[in-house]
Amino acid sequence: MKEILIVEDNPMNMELILDLLEFYGHSVTGAEDGIKALERLSEKKFDIILLDMQLPKMDGLELLARIKKNPSTADIPVIAVTAHAMKGSEEHFIEMGCVDYISKPIDIHKFRALIDKYLGE
Repeated sequence: MKEILIVEDNPMNMELILDLLEFYGHSVTGAEDGIKALERLSEKKFDIILLDMQLPKMDGLELLARIKKNPSTADIPVIAVTAHAMKGSEEHFIEMGCVDYISKPIDIHKFRALIDKYLGE
């Protein structure tokens, strides 16, 4: 069973992503902001991180930078989750250290394929 961290401040989006991933058979931990995400990352090892880029307290890019700077979390693949997928956003998130991105609203078929791709399933 793979361990997945979801960093998402919208309760409805969190619920949807959590339900999908649990349905796919993964163990899922949620964090509603960057501070909580860093706490979760210090408590447990994750196989992948789904990171909403629009977060309260600390935005997704700042959190991503902290994840990539920490040797114990630097190798975890991070997938950006964003409602603001404008032209160039994808390249920007990849340049900043994400392996890929998912735009909202989530297409559940593409979502599953993307998750499986990075979890090697």
